Amino acid sequence: VHLVESGGGLVQAGGSLRLSCAASGFTFSNRDMGWFREAPGKEREGVSCISSANGRSYYADSVKGRFTISSDNAANTVYLQMNSLEPEDAGIYFCASGASREAQFACLDRKGYDYWGQGTPVTVSS
Repeated sequence: VHLVESGGGLVQAGGSLRLSCAASGFTFSNRDMGWFREAPGKEREGVSCISSANGRSYYADSVKGRFTISSDNAANTVYLQMNSLEPEDAGIYFCASGASREAQFACLDRKGYDYWGQGTPVTVSS
């Protein structure tokens, strides 16, 4: 199983980035896919996810209205479009895959994710 993130970088506050996560080695559409981030000194937190149980997307309150998650099942790739970036959005962004969970918002919980990418750094300058 491989998850490979790309698209991170340095951007000014108010700018945009699009992260990609290419997955291989498992049936993409049968698993929850999530984006998590880890800032220095903070725990890894759920940013956005797509539930394979109901097809819905979920967002952390801090990114709602600014970030959009999407997936291309044919390409086994999940994306995170990040707009209106703020310095507080900086960190290492990880893509993860986990077993399908039916409860709403469950896919934002890092527990249950068993496959993780290596992360891609996002830096937002003020």
